[in-house]
Amino acid sequence: MKDPSSINQELIEDISFLKQRNKELEATKISEDAAREYSESIINTVREPLIVLDHDLRVVTASRSFYEIFKVNPKETVGELIYDLGNKQWDIPKLRELLETILPQKTTFDDYEVEHDFTTIGKRVMLLNARQIKRVLGKERIILLAIEDITEHKRLENILTESEELYKGVFRTASDGILLLEKFEGKIAHINPAAEKMLGYSTEECIGNKLQDIGFMLDVGDFPATIQALNTSGIINYKDIMVTTKSGHCINSDIYFVNRSSVVQCNIRDTTERRQAETALWESEERLRDIIFSIADWVWEMDKNGYYSYSSQKGFDLFGESREDVIGKTPFDFMPPDEAKRVAAIFSEIVADKAPIKDLENWNIKRNGEKICLLTNGVPMLDEDGNLKGYRGVDKDITSQKLAEEELKQTLEKLRKSLMGTIQALSSTVETRDPYTAGHQKKVSKLASAIAQEMGLSNDIIDIIRMAGIIHDIGKVAVPAEILSRPGKLTDIEMNLIKVHSQTGYDILKDVGLPYPIAEMVLQHHERLDGSGYPNGLKGDMILIEACIIAVADVVEAISSHRPYRPALGIDVALEEIEKNKGVLYNDNVVGVCVKLFQEKGFKFE
Repeated sequence: MKDPSSINQELIEDISFLKQRNKELEATKISEDAAREYSESIINTVREPLIVLDHDLRVVTASRSFYEIFKVNPKETVGELIYDLGNKQWDIPKLRELLETILPQKTTFDDYEVEHDFTTIGKRVMLLNARQIKRVLGKERIILLAIEDITEHKRLENILTESEELYKGVFRTASDGILLLEKFEGKIAHINPAAEKMLGYSTEECIGNKLQDIGFMLDVGDFPATIQALNTSGIINYKDIMVTTKSGHCINSDIYFVNRSSVVQCNIRDTTERRQAETALWESEERLRDIIFSIADWVWEMDKNGYYSYSSQKGFDLFGESREDVIGKTPFDFMPPDEAKRVAAIFSEIVADKAPIKDLENWNIKRNGEKICLLTNGVPMLDEDGNLKGYRGVDKDITSQKLAEEELKQTLEKLRKSLMGTIQALSSTVETRDPYTAGHQKKVSKLASAIAQEMGLSNDIIDIIRMAGIIHDIGKVAVPAEILSRPGKLTDIEMNLIKVHSQTGYDILKDVGLPYPIAEMVLQHHERLDGSGYPNGLKGDMILIEACIIAVADVVEAISSHRPYRPALGIDVALEEIEKNKGVLYNDNVVGVCVKLFQEKGFKFE
């Protein structure tokens, strides 16, 4: 049996040991907590998403950026199988391959590229780095998985690749010659096919040489200084540089130096054809100026406000001694006030419609005071949006023509009056032989011309109808006077003699040079639509409309006036006769107009 004091000492020692052990355990716990806090702080500070998995591939912890980027929270993440995260969004075949096949064999894996379309954040390209780490105190291993989102990087990389391919395509297919120069001495590093064709040198013959060595008459001086200037401006242009090809042919060119990251791009544009075209254009413009200067017409341009902006020499000859006398003026500045007002009204409508100016006659006053008539034609000038920029036109001097037309008009008027006098004389010849029907032809002429005017026929046709009416019975000169003035009923033979007057009148007039169809109207004025008339029994459209008008006027005047064999029956009986037989004997339209003249327009025989 142990001494109580000995037992007491052992207890004291055991208690002391337990206290010491407890202190050690507490220290260990504090150390582990501190280490965990430290590691979690590091994890949460890393910008890329970071996730820690146990040996069963369940989440131990994850970084703050993981939760933010993939739209999940710790509660639904920690302790979960990685493939089940985010409603199984992480069940990715390539991730399984990494974690279950590759990583167990290698313990580490770097830059493992995975592309996946996440429901919450869309398609992403990720670069995965994995490590297996042995935990302290001999516990199982853990897996540290770092995730780098390289979606934007890949997009930019693809754009860069496409851009490089595009540049290569442009380099190969460009119509301009392109040479790439190294930046130190300006030696040629590469040329495109267009440059080979243009210069006649192959790529092998150009590489290592300078521009001056292959025919460029261009002194760029100290090339590093040129590069320095290029760094500032980005592009340097040289105009009209002569280049001698391998075959000795000289070409005009424009040369551009363009700053690239590692080389200088030298573009060569062959301007020989352009220079030739410019020369040809200049020569053409000179010829055009000479033609415009020499032609008799006035060529001009005006702006959208109607002010002359260009004038050929003809305009200065007409209206001013200096440029200021014409340029900056309007067409109306050279016209008499009334003419300017008339033409301005017409011109404003043309401008509003952006329409061409077609044969616009206008009178102007020359600088010497003479009046001149111009015939204006012009076309609108429009910009790309269809807005009116102005007009380009030509004025032709038609003064002589207008004066000649006026003289001809006066001559024709004299001839017309002379003709009317002759016709009046012929009419009087008939009336002297038939005093009972004196004035009949004049009245028929008056009514017929009124009908023609109401029907809207031209003035020339109205004049012809007026003339034909005055002499429509000229053929009666061949009928014995005693028959014309007999008061009783005529025999059939006598009636047939009278009917001949239409044909006789035609025979008299057909060769005397009267306007068409006066003779034909005289011949047909007793024809009727149903063919019952004379002398030829014409029907319908075979009868001239002018003859139909004379026929209606002749019947109305004859019925309403006194005759040797009967008293006047009056206008009402006459109108009743033509209305009753319209469409049968007489033209429908002509009858309607005739009735309207008497009943609505107040027409009366004198």
